Amino acid sequence: MAQPIEVDLPHNLGKDEARRRIADNIHRLTEHIPGGGRVESGWAGDQLNLNVHALGDSVQSTIDVEETRVRVKMLLPGLLGVFAAPIQAALQKKGGVLLEDHHKG
Repeated sequence: MAQPIEVDLPHNLGKDEARRRIADNIHRLTEHIPGGGRVESGWAGDQLNLNVHALGDSVQSTIDVEETRVRVKMLLPGLLGVFAAPIQAALQKKGGVLLEDHHKG
C-alpha cells in the first residue's frame, strides 16, 4: 500500500517569486537522492508535478505553490513507505533549498 507524505514549507516570497525559485532549483533534487536518480517535472498552473525515479522505483509528487506556503505531497509506493518518517523529516529540514534564490539578474 502506498504511503502519503505532506509537508508545508512556509515562505514570505509571494506566489510568483516562490514559483520562479522552485523552477530555478528543481534540477537540484537529484543531488539529494541517495544513489542518484532522475526527475521528470512539468507545471500545471501553480502546481509542479514530479516523477522521481531512483533505486528501481518511481515516486509521484506534487508541489503546490501558494502565496505564503509551498505544499509538497508525495506518494511512496510499496516498501518505500517504511521510510515515510525519515523522508518527511528530510523534506521539512531541507525543503527550503527549493526556495533559495540563485537568480543572477
